Amino acid sequence: MFKRVVRQSKFRHVFGQAVKNDQCYDDIRVSRVTWDSAFCAVNPKFVAIIVEASGGGAFMVLPLHKTGRIDKAYPTVCGHTGPVLDIDWCPHNDQVIASGSEDCTVMVWQIPENGLVTSMPEPVVVLEGHSKRVGIVTWHPTARNVLLSAGCDNVIIIWNVGTGEAIITLEDMHPDIIFSVCWNRNGSLICTACKDKKVRVIDPRKEDIVAEKDKAHEGARPIRAIFLSDGKVFTTGFSRMSERQLALWDPDNMEEPVSVHEMDTSNGVLLPFYDPDTNVVYLCGKGDSSIRYFEITDEAPFVHYLNTFTTKEPQRGMGYMPKRGLDVNKCEIARFYKLHERKCEPIIMTVPRKSDLFQDDLYPDTAGPEAPMEAEEWFEGKNGDPVLISLKHGYIPGKNRDLKVVKKNILDNKLSKNTENTTPAIKTATSTPSIGWGAEVLKLKLK
Repeated sequence: MFKRVVRQSKFRHVFGQAVKNDQCYDDIRVSRVTWDSAFCAVNPKFVAIIVEASGGGAFMVLPLHKTGRIDKAYPTVCGHTGPVLDIDWCPHNDQVIASGSEDCTVMVWQIPENGLVTSMPEPVVVLEGHSKRVGIVTWHPTARNVLLSAGCDNVIIIWNVGTGEAIITLEDMHPDIIFSVCWNRNGSLICTACKDKKVRVIDPRKEDIVAEKDKAHEGARPIRAIFLSDGKVFTTGFSRMSERQLALWDPDNMEEPVSVHEMDTSNGVLLPFYDPDTNVVYLCGKGDSSIRYFEITDEAPFVHYLNTFTTKEPQRGMGYMPKRGLDVNKCEIARFYKLHERKCEPIIMTVPRKSDLFQDDLYPDTAGPEAPMEAEEWFEGKNGDPVLISLKHGYIPGKNRDLKVVKKNILDNKLSKNTENTTPAIKTATSTPSIGWGAEVLKLKLK
């Protein structure tokens, strides 16, 4: 029988290309903090990079077109009192970004339409609730103004940014440092990787662990876990012999991995970036000078190696552009923003095609910036898939709404907390007069 040795895939010939020097962002002092986050976040308008800052923490926000040498006096976002560890752009508003810092706070910022003119020390809202440094911030994919943060206090907090409140606090689930947290496609579940070598799938609203795997990777170094669009979990970690591994898991049966691959013996943590439209995972190792990419399919061995893009310089961090920020006319399927010690270099991944027509097999409808629901709806139990948009004529950004934070009266909070601490009998007793009193006020108003 004739056996096809090479698997057919339209992504087999994806090739990466670094842009020319004048298209890079030069003379940026990239942060030297020893923390395994990407240090860079990108969207169709801006690139944000965590930078060195004396006496606090800062990150730089540059409009994408502002390439070349960046002035030393260029304004930064500088409200944190400790180094910034992680940043994430809001998927529903290209001018809103969240940052987590060693100062134990999460801050949310609204960047002006055309970028910063002066440094920005004042965030829209400060979210306080962690007792140790905050190393992970990630926005909910489909509910507006829902933000998750994870700190070195081993606690995950889910905030309603619109009111500045912590709505869900997941304590006692992780006995050690949380290495990564990722939402699933519709934001109903999260998966976490922890220093205790467990990968957990959690329903945050029920505060319930749906599935977990002990020793997902045997090695002692950090594990990363991300959700794929079909609900499977993809992890990167290290074997007992310190070889880098990647594995695919089915949350319905976490006993054995669906697939495991050994990679190499480098010690850089592999940061996975996933494209749900094409099912391609890109792995960027911290300190590596390469990006490896794999296609994930339903047929064995499930994770198929495609290729490696290699450069001379190692990467300090990496930003990954959402699909709507890519150039569809050039068959660009991914764009990375690679951080060097002193610059940020865009790397473009393209599928070579002869035709100039729109390639709809490369660009199925992708997640757009519209949120299908508000924060309150999600907290009440509603789920919604991303609102998809077509990229046929390129992405045309709409007008972003300003982020408004309506803080509830702090005294109300204190009152309700005090009543919570009392016994149920007293609770009802204390709450009835206030209802009656409210009715009295209404009667007065009616008169």
